[in-house]
Amino acid sequence: MSNEKTDIEQISIVNGPVPSLKPVPPTSTIANPAPAGIFAFAGTTFLLSMLNVNTRGIQTPNVVVGMSLFAGGLLQFVAGMWEYPRGNVFGATCFSSFGTFWMSYATILIPGSGIISAYTNPKELDNALGLYLIVWMMLTKYSSFSILFGTLALAFGLLAGGLFTGVAKFTKAGGVVGIIVALVAYYIGANDLLAGDAQPLFRLPQENRQVWHLSLNQKASTSKSPVAARSGFGVPQIHGKA
Repeated sequence: MSNEKTDIEQISIVNGPVPSLKPVPPTSTIANPAPAGIFAFAGTTFLLSMLNVNTRGIQTPNVVVGMSLFAGGLLQFVAGMWEYPRGNVFGATCFSSFGTFWMSYATILIPGSGIISAYTNPKELDNALGLYLIVWMMLTKYSSFSILFGTLALAFGLLAGGLFTGVAKFTKAGGVVGIIVALVAYYIGANDLLAGDAQPLFRLPQENRQVWHLSLNQKASTSKSPVAARSGFGVPQIHGKA
């Protein structure tokens, strides 16, 4: 057997153990999906909140179904999936979770789903929808370290209170708070969009930015049910043509 040592063995003797080489994870080339997700959330929230306060006398919120499915639902969910390969667990969790919220809400409003028509007692429907909102309030409250999620949790609570008590003022108050949530989200989305531009036309103030939010870049037939005609968030008013 030869007593000659290989180059690696000689280096180990002279300089100590050779450190193991760990593969360097590839840098993500996926563009920042946060502005798209935030704008989708803001737009859908703003529209539904305007309907909750009966803007221009609108009592039927069915127009929000399409936006809930594709903007608040699909686009937000896809934005969450794009956040995963970027290593942003917080953004991925928020966007994908609220994407499923909007898709599930739209499904409740679609007459063909049979969800609302399954309830023959109006109070039972209100209680069921109230519990639905409480679940999302709990999920949102978990992230209430920011003004955005804190006000969103408050909006969920007020809307659930309107369902449990039947007091319309709670629902309208929830709509007003929802409008505030949407405006805050619009600001955050515009801020992140402009921050990604090398030469933006203008910049938005960013002082105490984390007080407002934790940066996402850092971490057709009608139902025959007597309760089908409802109004407001979680109090869907399903109107179709026979």
